[in-house]
Amino acid sequence: MQTSIPASILDTPNGREAEGILRKCVHCGFCNATCPTYQLLGNELDGPRGRIYLMKQVLEGHRPTHRTLTHLDRCLTCRACETTCPSGVEYGRLVDIGRELVEKRTRRSWPEVLARFAIRSIFARPLLVRLALLAGRTARPLLPPGLRRMVPPARRAGRRPAGRHRRRMLVLSGCVQRAAEPRINAAAARVFDRLGVSLVRARGEGCCGAIDHHLTAPARAVARMRRNIDAWWPFIESGAEALIVTASGCGAVIREYGRLLRDDPAYAEKAARVSSLARDPGEAVAEALAADEMALDRLGLNGRGAKVAFHAPCTLSHGLRAAGAVERVLDRCGFERVPVADGHLCCGSAGAYSMLEPALSKRLLERKVEALERGRPDVIATANIGCLLHLRRRASQPVVHWIELLDPSAPGSAP
Repeated sequence: MQTSIPASILDTPNGREAEGILRKCVHCGFCNATCPTYQLLGNELDGPRGRIYLMKQVLEGHRPTHRTLTHLDRCLTCRACETTCPSGVEYGRLVDIGRELVEKRTRRSWPEVLARFAIRSIFARPLLVRLALLAGRTARPLLPPGLRRMVPPARRAGRRPAGRHRRRMLVLSGCVQRAAEPRINAAAARVFDRLGVSLVRARGEGCCGAIDHHLTAPARAVARMRRNIDAWWPFIESGAEALIVTASGCGAVIREYGRLLRDDPAYAEKAARVSSLARDPGEAVAEALAADEMALDRLGLNGRGAKVAFHAPCTLSHGLRAAGAVERVLDRCGFERVPVADGHLCCGSAGAYSMLEPALSKRLLERKVEALERGRPDVIATANIGCLLHLRRRASQPVVHWIELLDPSAPGSAP
């Protein structure tokens, strides 16, 4: 794709990066075939190719309108288009740059500004999430069914094993997940303990920065990233083998720390190291099972033939590029995976998307749940807290994080 970006933009790091991405695009349109919003709306401007043209125009100096903003807002940033693209166009990075530029050149309505600020302020702070959940659980009997299903029941995390192993890996505590589903990280700690690895939490870590990053608050996102690197660095220097991130949405952003901080002289090298250590538990467990033939026995074969419909989050498949890792683990552990049609399509959660674009999100959720339940599974499993909470709003079957299925303290587990 030919570009004519003015020097005022081209002389910036983002401008040079955007031009390089745009020049890779050959207008083939393969991306539209896997774009959830294009499939729903059938509008070229609601698919990746159309949005690329919009962002190209803005980068070349055209003034964006509220219509431009609307089409970019409708993008889920699922990055299925990246997996499909034969030319290697890094659409996810381009839309980050484009959104930031459009945000500076347009004005949102006050309700939009306040909604986005509230989401960034609340959901990055576990204490505020806990307070919101407490209020929702208290009022749950009075809520209409739709809202009632949005409030997860309180669940005990259970005992976390002591750090008794020589092998250690860091684990991200998370924000929403830490407040809404504390059992997930506790279950991961118990699973890794059986694999001979102790998961360690770093004091002082916080939000990974994803929600600020995707809601065009880059300075705040970078500040959160630096704080996390400072908290993790002593453990990395003392030999932590990896950083386990049980929420794939957070993992996808942490994997990008190196690129997002590459021009920061104080953090570039450390950020690249953190990115290289970030692992989804599916990747780590799959590697453990492949490397140690006794690892499967230590996990206890929790599957016992249970039928599982696995929803692979977009951040796992397209962001982390770890498609198939969790499925291999479930298969090795004795679970019967039921087929899920159009497994590459987003469920509609997409971070804050379900709150900011509820109509489109609802349509995607209905499609996804219908596909997941078509095979009559005993349980639906996923790898991201946002997807998990979103799917529960509609699903008639239990929805859990897949690591809980391997948890030795779960009902029916092997001793």
